[in-house]
Amino acid sequence: MPADQQQKPTPTGYVGNLTPQQEETLTKFRTELNQEGVFDASRHDDACLLRFLRARKFDLVKAKKMFVDCEKWRKDFGVDELVKTFDYKERDEVMKHYPRYYHKTDKEGRPIYIEEIGRMDVKALYQITTLERQMQNLVVEYEKLANSRLPACSKTTGKLIETSCTILDLKGVSLRSFASVSSFVKQASNIGQNYYPERMGKFYIINAPMLFSSVWGFVRPLLDEVTAAKIVILGSKYKPTLLENIPAENLPVSLGGTCDCPGGCQNSDAGPWNEEHVHENGHAHEN
Repeated sequence: MPADQQQKPTPTGYVGNLTPQQEETLTKFRTELNQEGVFDASRHDDACLLRFLRARKFDLVKAKKMFVDCEKWRKDFGVDELVKTFDYKERDEVMKHYPRYYHKTDKEGRPIYIEEIGRMDVKALYQITTLERQMQNLVVEYEKLANSRLPACSKTTGKLIETSCTILDLKGVSLRSFASVSSFVKQASNIGQNYYPERMGKFYIINAPMLFSSVWGFVRPLLDEVTAAKIVILGSKYKPTLLENIPAENLPVSLGGTCDCPGGCQNSDAGPWNEEHVHENGHAHEN
């Protein structure tokens, strides 16, 4: 096998592949969280703790602050109760003005999340919903990702799947239209980065206008190396790159694949998390 095609070694910092120092830090992390009364064994397994440690490059003090802040936010936001009671009755109407949905998996078995921000009509959107409810739905979807989608993908592939594959479609986005959604994007990004760390596996930005590529040249150096390496900026000729990493039958026709779910891919929620056999003989966790 050519050197450039050899399988890359699994990076350290993940379950089953820790250096002695990382193992020691993980133990200290768990102990200190337990002493402070913020450790919940039913939610905080080693994979969870390691996501916070990796997000802060195994700096125990910084990871602990991030974790404690996250637990406080969960309580203040009412995450557990929200998951049980949230009724997204306006979903179908929202999808007409801002399509964002999970759909099948990439070649590594990660759930694919598709967001068509270029089709977002803010004026129409906020005639049928509110920014607050959109943030609530975002959180409910993050919880469903952790408790249902990822466990189902892990069971299907036979390995731990902790991240998703995101496709952000910028078709139709202009500086003016982006300014109108900036508040939503900022709040959504804040929730993802601070309270659901290390969930990004691969991130494809497609139909990026030339101006965006210029802006990205200034933004990229501000990101840490690991995060920046996961983001791929593509113009309108994105199809070959997506198909290198996503089976054509799992990619919607609208994005260059061959999948054409009855009723539309954006409404199907197709994936291992909705396949009955995955829940037999050892179920995937549900919210």
